[in-house]
Amino acid sequence: MKILITGTAGFIGFFLAKRLIAEGYDVVGLDNINDYYDVRLKYARLEQTGIAQDEIADGQLISSKKHPNYRFIKADLENENVVRKLFETERFDYVCHLAAQAGVRYSLQNPYAYIQSNIVGFMHLLEMARRFPVKHFVYASTSSVYGLNGRMPLSPHHPADHPISLYAATKKSNEMMAHSYSHLFRIPVTGLRFFTVYGPWGRPDMALFLFTRNMLADKPIQVFNRGEMIRDFTYVEDIVEGVKRIIEYPAEPNPQWDAQNPDPASSSAPYRIYNIGNNQPVSLMTYIHAIEKALGKKAIMELLPMQPGDVYATHADVSDLEQAVHYKPRTSVEEGVRKFVEWYRTFYRVSQSI
Repeated sequence: MKILITGTAGFIGFFLAKRLIAEGYDVVGLDNINDYYDVRLKYARLEQTGIAQDEIADGQLISSKKHPNYRFIKADLENENVVRKLFETERFDYVCHLAAQAGVRYSLQNPYAYIQSNIVGFMHLLEMARRFPVKHFVYASTSSVYGLNGRMPLSPHHPADHPISLYAATKKSNEMMAHSYSHLFRIPVTGLRFFTVYGPWGRPDMALFLFTRNMLADKPIQVFNRGEMIRDFTYVEDIVEGVKRIIEYPAEPNPQWDAQNPDPASSSAPYRIYNIGNNQPVSLMTYIHAIEKALGKKAIMELLPMQPGDVYATHADVSDLEQAVHYKPRTSVEEGVRKFVEWYRTFYRVSQSI
């Protein structure tokens, strides 16, 4: 089975690529390796899968030195010609689209980057999936689409019509675009709303990375809304297990779907939306205490007001995921944070004594 995974120099895409390579998929990874955060981390992830930095060239498929069933291409999804050529040549069975311009706060500073990557790039993938049909088109959405919805736990069967950041709005747009293509062209599409993903090899702009780095350097950490937030922190390998199972479970029309009472999570088209979250939300202060325990030192906290675009709480209802593929995430925050800290110390060569 041949699959295109976009974003394989990124956090979740890297883990998914490793998993599917190990399971014998014929994997093609794509990433533009942009400088939204430290590209050295992105190249280090690629090295783990046998893709050497000095062999990477724009628009060129290169083979892994470690895995005969893995190839990588550096490309922008906004470049329609490159995307079309890739689909025309490779004829993918599956697409798992994880590449995106991420980050709620950055969307306040550079909104156009989100339109180009998350809207234009997504459109090109949908159009190629129409021209060169695939068995299943899976894409990453986000818990941020719930926005002002305060009904907990957050369910894909609830409306998600009030996003409060441009990042979230582009992801909600992806869901709507995917539905239209599924309805018009009968493409099986599934959107996965991820809830605060963390773990080894994680993004440097995320709280766990920022907190760990500053605490090790005896610098203050910025704690927004004075720590009065709740998050459904989800360990990356739990996310990947859910994604892998969904890829192999193509969306189908819901025979009970009612146009007079439309269910947002399904359709008369082969379309589905699922949450992937830990289903065990914890307070931000509990998360910080887990980092303190893993590091063996106390945090110096700078308590700040709420940031624009942030939400107060997330809590994933994952009953649909559990029913569909018999899986729900189960890694505790304490275990996941400990694994991240162990990776961080090794990768950045930080001694235990610091």
